[in-house]
Amino acid sequence: MAVLTKSGRTALAVSLKTQPIHLAWGAGDDEWQTAPKENIQASSLMNEVGRRIVDEVTFCEGDENGLLVTPTGRFSATEYPTNQLYIHCTFDFEDASTETIRELGIFIGTEIDHECPPGQRYFVPAEVTTPGILLVCENTVPLIRTAATREAFSFVVTL
Repeated sequence: MAVLTKSGRTALAVSLKTQPIHLAWGAGDDEWQTAPKENIQASSLMNEVGRRIVDEVTFCEGDENGLLVTPTGRFSATEYPTNQLYIHCTFDFEDASTETIRELGIFIGTEIDHECPPGQRYFVPAEVTTPGILLVCENTVPLIRTAATREAFSFVVTL
């Protein structure tokens, strides 16, 4: 039986890093008071409200003293490709400023309406022509948005 090697996983990470990467967020289900288990079969968010081009995509490796901090641990950036990608995104004050967020998704290959102005980084669903492929999804406890905060999310995707 053939296996996907660590170097093969690194090759996949190299390929993913070259793709447009967006972090989408959604309202999920209004009935969620606790975060339900994620659906491994999901290909979209349940109720997307918008998505933003991520700020940083960096190869990394686990490091208990690392400066890249995520809910799953600490990592250090590397100058060489690895099978782990650190992805960071900070939403702006006005992004979905009246919504309750219950779900997150990292998408690769999103295509945006060509009528959107250059430099625009946040997109509502009507501005997305092709959502791309859902790489990672996470359900979360309700996060009530206000225009007084900038929400930041950090993930490490291990291939």
